[in-house]
Order: sequence, then C-alpha cells, then structure tokens
Amino acid sequence: MVSNGTSPLTPLAQEALDALASALPNEGELTYEQTYAILKKEEDLRRPAADDIVERLHNKGHLYEVEGKLRLTDYEAE
Repeated sequence: MVSNGTSPLTPLAQEALDALASALPNEGELTYEQTYAILKKEEDLRRPAADDIVERLHNKGHLYEVEGKLRLTDYEAE
C-alpha cells in the first residue's frame, strides 16, 4: 500500500501489515502484545525486529495508537 506519495514499504513491512490486517479483531484494534504475537507467528519476527516494523508502520502512517492500542489506517485486507 502506497499512500499520498510516501515511499513504499519494504516487502517485510508489507507482509507484516498484511498479517496484522488479517488478524485484526472485530474491535478494529490490537494490543501491543497481540501485535507482537501475530508478527512472531506469521512472520517469525521477534523483538526488537517486531518493534522496528511496528515503528516503521507507525511512522509511515499505516498504524496509529489510541489509548495504548494499535489501529490500522485505511487498510482493508483482501
């Protein structure tokens, strides 16, 4: 997903975003622990690599935080 002229995600970051979107509960948000568990299970990422991916997704506007939980920005898993 490339939005508004921002640089594209690395393949690993895109795969991580897809994994998070696929696992997103009905509430539409994930705790950090859920996020790390998904990244470990689906992409074999452990901390600090998962922290780095979450930070990249946040900095590029794909994730945002509300009251300590993560939400995806305008992303629909297909």
